[in-house]
Amino acid sequence: MDLGIEVILKIFSKDGLRNIFGHAQAKNSIKSDNCHRINTLQQDYVKTIDSVVSFLQGHNATFARQICTPNFLPQAGRFDQLDDLEWAFGSMGHQDRAKHLGTLYLEDLSDFIVECVDENFGFSRYAERLGRSANSFDELYGHLQSGITYIDQLTLDILADRIDTVKPKLVCFSVPFPGNLYSAFRCAQFVKQNYPKIKVSMGGGFPNTELRSLTDKRVFDFFDYITLDDGELPLELLTAHCLEPQTTESIVPLKRTFLLKDDAVNYNNLSSRTDYKQSEVGTPDYSDLLLNKYISVIEIANPMHSLWSDGRWNKLTMAHGCYWGKCTFCDISLDYIKIYEPIAAKLLVDRMEELIAQTGESGFHFVDEAAPPALMRALALEILNRKLSVSWWTNIRFEKSFGRDLCKLLKASGCIAVSGGLEVASDRLLALIQKGVTVEQVARVNRNFTEAGIMVHCYLMYGYPTQTIQETVDSLEMVRQMFQLGILQSGFWHQFALTAHSPVGLNPEDYHIIPDYQPITFANNDIQFTDTTGIDHEKFSFGLKKSLFNFMHGICFDHTLQQWFDFKIPKTTIAPNFIENAIAEVPVLNTKANAKIVWLGNMPIVETITKSKKGHSWKLLKMTFHDKSSSISITVDKEQGEWLRNTLANMLAAHEKFHTFGQLKTDFESQFDNFELFWYSKPIQTLKSHGLLTL
Repeated sequence: MDLGIEVILKIFSKDGLRNIFGHAQAKNSIKSDNCHRINTLQQDYVKTIDSVVSFLQGHNATFARQICTPNFLPQAGRFDQLDDLEWAFGSMGHQDRAKHLGTLYLEDLSDFIVECVDENFGFSRYAERLGRSANSFDELYGHLQSGITYIDQLTLDILADRIDTVKPKLVCFSVPFPGNLYSAFRCAQFVKQNYPKIKVSMGGGFPNTELRSLTDKRVFDFFDYITLDDGELPLELLTAHCLEPQTTESIVPLKRTFLLKDDAVNYNNLSSRTDYKQSEVGTPDYSDLLLNKYISVIEIANPMHSLWSDGRWNKLTMAHGCYWGKCTFCDISLDYIKIYEPIAAKLLVDRMEELIAQTGESGFHFVDEAAPPALMRALALEILNRKLSVSWWTNIRFEKSFGRDLCKLLKASGCIAVSGGLEVASDRLLALIQKGVTVEQVARVNRNFTEAGIMVHCYLMYGYPTQTIQETVDSLEMVRQMFQLGILQSGFWHQFALTAHSPVGLNPEDYHIIPDYQPITFANNDIQFTDTTGIDHEKFSFGLKKSLFNFMHGICFDHTLQQWFDFKIPKTTIAPNFIENAIAEVPVLNTKANAKIVWLGNMPIVETITKSKKGHSWKLLKMTFHDKSSSISITVDKEQGEWLRNTLANMLAAHEKFHTFGQLKTDFESQFDNFELFWYSKPIQTLKSHGLLTL
């Protein structure tokens, strides 16, 4: 079950809001003018809440116009930013505008709950502060000893109903983020107190990264087990153990599992069984989740954030781990990055078809650390071969392998967006990060994706160790030029965070930083540090984010970089046409013999034309190709044209076997002369711009 969405839907309903307002009034906790306003308008909130939530669930599309009607929704503090709405959304349709207004409306109510009912409330980050870098368990433990909150009680009531229905022997909590930690502990505490025979376990991204050094035995007052890394085998062994407990706990062979033994925290990794291969783990099963009840929100007018929260995306992975595995800020020492194992394209598309049948949704988010280009190519060809109509997006590295033709292939298969790390747009720092890319290369790849019609989102970083103020300014200029040239559509600046399991965290002296290590008994991931450069990178945060917000809306490119900051910054050293020069390429007239040649188009309509000159006549073939939006014609020698028509029929993307450039050359030259002269001729170049791909 997803307890999170069930709690949200319980709160944001007519009865839920009546109870929230009643509770706040009984506590006499309404203090601010904003919350007094919301409380005064409570009847308007109660009247509209069910319709707004239904709309955000995708069930009530016609309601968008009503939401967009002035003065229909009650408005409090979050609507102060509405002056920017027309500018931010432009002529965007009613649906997205209504989603944004509906989101502000819910955030107003959330502000009321935080101030008047439960200070830790958040839509996806409940009591996140308690889980962030909690080197000691003391603060979280203290909170768990205090009285349960109103939101806690709602959560526990829903959980109790489910436990009474299912009567489980083992309850497992997935805790991906710090914002899930408090509720998981509160629910585990409730299970232990009220159902002492039920075993309780925790797994997921938070324990995998932060609880690897766990020694505080008080954690096991709440959980019997905590498992690390891939969960299939640890859970299988744990389930078998809980269903048929062994006589003595000490000899049970578990996999990567913390438990209490002899009154101390023990790490049990005694099982000699190896983890399941990715090909063996099967297709995710979402059938128990309330798939039609999730809400889609638009918090900010960022095209990629809109994509992330728009509708429902089936989650799959092309490959376990990262094929690159070198970036110095990343947790490359941990299994979820370190162990790289790709999945065959045929099996991936089998799973996609299973999920479409199960969920009715044909959108896919591949949640890879970095999807491998060769596997993306194989996936795209398999999707086209099966004639599937899907949408998908994923995270990538900006590899030079993403040439123009590969990007066109990905687009044809349904790829709509990619996100990747440009990080600090400085070649010195990219080399220090060991990113394996240059700014020029990223620009060219972005151009290739953009020209193919695939949206590009860049993760951007500031405050990396040894980064100078000049490099921050130059990095912003690189980003400005990419947006101005239209090769980047979306981005987000993150401040560098030092993590314990990254190369920087493991070897801080190599990066000229001084970590502030704390004694670890509970969570160990983010580490505070001092940068020996002495630069306060935090002060750049507002200016970087404000400039990016404007660039994403296609404005303010003529502002000097100084205008984004209220303190003096140096002038950029980057030439104003640096990115423009980087993406200006000369056509390459050579092709590898083993390159696959694929035809994405339809078969042509053909007519024979006779041409005469000075008493000589010869036959030409006019080939007309129709695609979804237009048509093109080429004229070639008749015999060569017939060879081309037959060859295109064998190169269709729906075929399982593909010809290589070398095979085409051999076949052509068995009948005619000089394949290169034909291949790089104007008619074939025209075809190349309309779906004849070299991969």
